[in-house]
Parts: sequence; C-alpha cells; structure tokens
Amino acid sequence: MSKMRGRILIPLPNTGAMGRKRNNFYMRSIFLLALCIFGLLQYHNFNYLDSRDNALGEAVTNDSDDAILAMVPAPLHKYLTPHTRNHTTSGAGVVSGAALLLNSSSSGAATATTISFDVYHPPNITEIKRQILRYNDMQTVLNEDTFGPLQNDSVIIVVQVHTRITYLRHLIVSLAQAKDISKALLVFSHDYYDDDINDLVQQIDFCKVLQIFYPYSIQTHPNEYPGVDPNDCPRNIKKEQALMANCNNAMFPDLYGHYREAKFTQTKHHWIWKANRVFNELEVTRYHTGLVLFLEEDHYVAEDFLYLLAMMQQRTKDLCPQCNVLSLGTYLKTFNYYTYHSKVEVMPWVSSKHNMGFAFNRTTWTNIRKCARHFCTYDDYNWDWSLQHVSQQCLQRKLHAMIVKGPRVFHIGECGVHHKNKNCESNLVISKVQHVLRIARNSHQLFPRSLTLTVPSLIKKSKLRKGNGGWGDLRDHELCLNMTLPTR
Repeated sequence: MSKMRGRILIPLPNTGAMGRKRNNFYMRSIFLLALCIFGLLQYHNFNYLDSRDNALGEAVTNDSDDAILAMVPAPLHKYLTPHTRNHTTSGAGVVSGAALLLNSSSSGAATATTISFDVYHPPNITEIKRQILRYNDMQTVLNEDTFGPLQNDSVIIVVQVHTRITYLRHLIVSLAQAKDISKALLVFSHDYYDDDINDLVQQIDFCKVLQIFYPYSIQTHPNEYPGVDPNDCPRNIKKEQALMANCNNAMFPDLYGHYREAKFTQTKHHWIWKANRVFNELEVTRYHTGLVLFLEEDHYVAEDFLYLLAMMQQRTKDLCPQCNVLSLGTYLKTFNYYTYHSKVEVMPWVSSKHNMGFAFNRTTWTNIRKCARHFCTYDDYNWDWSLQHVSQQCLQRKLHAMIVKGPRVFHIGECGVHHKNKNCESNLVISKVQHVLRIARNSHQLFPRSLTLTVPSLIKKSKLRKGNGGWGDLRDHELCLNMTLPTR
C-alpha cells in the first residue's frame, strides 16, 4: 500500500471511440472536399445557350470572316471561298467586265493590248429544264471510284437545298470533318438550279455525292402552276370576290380563307418528292435498307454525328424497341454538354422539336408513304406538321423518337421561310456553334463510349390540331399525291 501511495494513476484513453471520431472527421472532410471540387467543375463546365440575346455571346468575341476561317482546317477553306464565273478567253486572269486595256511601252513607242473576257450569263429556263432532266436521268454518283459503292449499312444523308449558298458552305465544311463521312452517300436535293451551288457541290472530295433536282419548282414554272399563274387568286381576296373574278383556284381557299402562295407550298412538295425519290426511284438507293438522315442547307453537324447515330441505332433494341425515328438536333435554348453529351431520351415524335437532323429507314418510309393521302390533303404548308398529322391520324405504329440531349445537328440559318432578319448572312450563330464544338472537343465531350437513357420530366400528350393553312388548293393535293405514286 505504501508503494502505491506515491504513484499517480492516469486513466487510459478510450482509443476505440477516439479513432472512430477521427475517422468520421476525415471522412467528412474528404466528402466536403469532393463536393467542393465537383461544384467547381460544374461551375466551370460549358453550357450551350442557343438563344439570340446572350447565348454564348460572352464566350464568342469575334465573329468576323477571318475568325471563322481560322477555326476551319486549311484544306477546307476552298469550300468557303466564292469564285466568280467570269473568265478570260485567253486564261489571263479573272476580271469583271468585257475587256481590259493594258498599255505598255517598248522602245519608246506606246502599244495597246486588248484582252477580251466572256461575261457569265445565267442559263435561261429552257436550258435549266434541260439540265435538270439530264441530272435526274444520269443519276451520276461523284467520287464513287474513290470511295466504292454504297453499302447497305452506310448512311444516306439527304440535304434539301434552296438558294442560301453561304450556309451551305458551312454545312459542307462541317460534314467534311465528320468521322466516317467517307462511308456515306451525300444526296443534295435542289429546288433551284444555280451554277455556283453546283460548282460548290461538285467540288466535294471527301465522300460520294449525288445531285437531284426537284422538277416542279417555281424557278422552272414562274408563270404557271406550281409557280404563280397570272390568273391565280390573290392570297387575301375574299371567296365571293374570287368567284366573281373567276380566278383559277377560287373554289379552294384554305381553312383560314386564304389562297395558296407558291413560295410556301414548294417546300412541302419538295420534301415528299425527295423522300420518294431516294427511297423508291434512284438506282443507287432504291434497295437500301439502312438509315436515311434528313438535313437542310442551314444546318451544321458535329464531327461525331455519324458515330452517335450508329450508336443510337445499335441501342434501339434495348433502350427503345418502339422507336422508329432517331433525332440528332434539338431546339432547346439551354443545354449542358458536360451533363448531356452521352444521354438520350425517348418520346413521341413532335414536329416542332424533332424535325432537325432526324433519320429513319425504309420500313418507316413505307408506312408513311401508305398514308400519303393524309400528308397531301392536310391543310398545312409545313411538311413536318403534315408528317405529325400522318403519325397521329394514320400510322398504326406512331412515330416515336430517340433524341440525343446534347445535339449533334445545329441550326445556323438566320433567314428562311419562317425567319426574317436584317442580316441574313450573319456570322454570329456560325461562330457560336464553332465555339460550342471546340469546347466540347477539348473537354472530351464528343464520341461518348456509351449512351444513357434519361426519362423526360414531363411528356405532354400531343393534341390534334388543325393545320396552319396554305394548303387548300386541290392542285397541290393532286401534285403531292402523284409524286408518291410508283413510277416503275
């Protein structure tokens, strides 16, 4: 006992409890640190805002021609460089005008040399019709000797072209940079014959190319139907006045009391003609069972659009067996490549949302074609609204789409049928899209290794709507139906 009195007893710590506290402290610290890092990444990730006010405006500081050209690989500059069609008879150069007088002196004596120039004259309507017939009969596939014949698993890309060559140049540049584009067949469907556009298209050397020409255009029928017949009823004339005037289509105003406008009806006619032409008439494509992707002249594609389209097609069996349309574009004003680059969603096809960069195969087309009467008699001059009407009112298997949430097809057109802008050649949107894709490329958001299906937050049931009009003329109904009839 005496020995024990001099000692101080120190209680031993509860090492188990303290260890657990330290571990919890470390775990909480690590979790908070990870959360902060994740927050910073989310804060710095790239949001694409396709709005016209401040969408990407802060990120894009230069939309000049030089800045846009600098974003394009040098070998592709040829597609962005306009070429005059005036040329010299002697090959001495390119100058506007009929002749150039060059003065020079030799041994003190003045001499004059005259070089004559051929001034380009656009073809007249008769020549245009002859050329269109020749192109449509020959069905020449350019570059087939380089890239080989079309394979059944290759994608056919159909581009509807009018007159906006500036946008078309940028679409071609974007297509040229796409992975696996050399395997595709690029079909340009024109409703306006233009030598400059033809030169541009025929300059393409990165894949197989075929040109087709809509033969019932306003250009080739300027003073007769399907163009503007002098005896057609004016758009806003009352039916009673039209009947008294005995104009051609007096009996057939649209559901809003207006008469047809050829410039609006042509787009719908052209769409159904080109689809039927590709699936049922062209020798190189009429037995093709793979995908046909529909683009327009004012679209712009990401370099992995074909890669992603193939991945979507492969995953339809397990992600969406009912899907018969694949859509690569979106009109969402805000999206996040960091979050959505590899995500898709499925929903019923909606004309106003899924009509840009969408694809389907022959089976889907055959079903649409069987419903041609619904398409061709629906009082709406828009082909996409008419197609949605077909889906809702005629197809047994409705159009159901798989949509990529991080778009691979962009709309760069500032002016068109539905959009008018003071500056129709604006570089602003083109510059923004280039910037979007550069950031996505540098942050490795393109070419995802897999796809993830997300569930839409809310799917509104598409209501049956009456059309937008502009399609009440029986002549339009008959022409449209005739273009879907078998020709063989």
